[in-house]
This record gives sequence, structure tokens and C-alpha cells, in this order.
Amino acid sequence: MTEVIRCFISVDVEDSGILQIIQNLQKRIEETENIVKTVEVENLHLTLRFLGELPQPAVKRIMDGLKSLSFKPFKIEFKGLGVFPNLSYVRVVWVGVGEGVDKLENLHSQINGVLKRLGFGVEEFSPHLTLARVKAIRNRPGLAKLLDEYRDVSFGYMDVTSVRVKKSALTPKGPIYTTIMEVKAGP
Repeated sequence: MTEVIRCFISVDVEDSGILQIIQNLQKRIEETENIVKTVEVENLHLTLRFLGELPQPAVKRIMDGLKSLSFKPFKIEFKGLGVFPNLSYVRVVWVGVGEGVDKLENLHSQINGVLKRLGFGVEEFSPHLTLARVKAIRNRPGLAKLLDEYRDVSFGYMDVTSVRVKKSALTPKGPIYTTIMEVKAGP
């Protein structure tokens, strides 16, 4: 029987300055007294494409296809705070991407092309960094105030130098992500 791997393609957030800012922001989200589960600092990433559970041979074909990705290192700006799907029904609190969003969209488009050639569907892209998953809203006005306060705030810049395929193992304590492939930016 073939092993099934739950996986996704991402840009990991490893810049220590950005991570500190994000952790402070996560504390502010928790202080709104809503019931949230913040994303562990080691798991912070921008998802370029969620692949789901796939048999190992399919993951291998995807990884082979991703070797064709071509991009130069670039900077992205983390900017603005928002929620999915909306303030009336909040599931996720996120930070958006300002400058550099076009280059992320280009990467996503290349990944969609690779996956389309392998028989996968094309997906839309909404670049964001998930900070917290919302279990229950106890203080909607507090969250709305925080969103308003940070709507257009720049949280800083990060260099994007690689794209990774990550294996996601779900555990009772939360997911454990392992890099199974990395595509580095070209010169």
C-alpha cells in the first residue's frame, strides 16, 4: 500500500525581526479575549498551494515538476491585518502582503502551471500569513478595533529566497511541518 502524504507548497517565514513582530501581534489577538489558537512561530508560512493528502508517487511527480520553477530572490512586505471569511463569521486572522505580492502571484502561477500539467485543477491565490485560527468569538468589537488599528500598517519586509514542499503531520498538539523539498531562487 502506498503511503499518503498531507502536504503543501509554501514560503516559510524565518526572518527573526518579522517573527518577533508577528508574535507581538498574536499576543494582541489573544488579548481580545476571543478563543483563538495562534500558529506556532516555527510553522509560520505563506501557502502558495495546499495539496492535501496525496499518494507518495503523486508527491514525487509534483516535486519533479517544481524543479522547473524559475525566480530570483525578492522582498515581500507584510502589511495589514484581516480575517477570513469576514467579521460576521471569523475563522482565521491573517496578515496580508503589500509590496512583492506580484512576485508571489507569479510563483503561484508557475506552480499552478506545473500542477495543471500533472492533471490537478487550478486554484485562486489569496496571499496571506495565518496568525490565528478562531475557535469562538467572545469580543467582536475588540477584534474589530484591532483590525481597524492595523488595517494599513506595514509590519516589515522579508527576503524570499526559496519555495518549499512541506509534509504536514496532524497531531493532537497541532501540526508538525517537515520540509521534503526546497527550490532555491536563481541568481
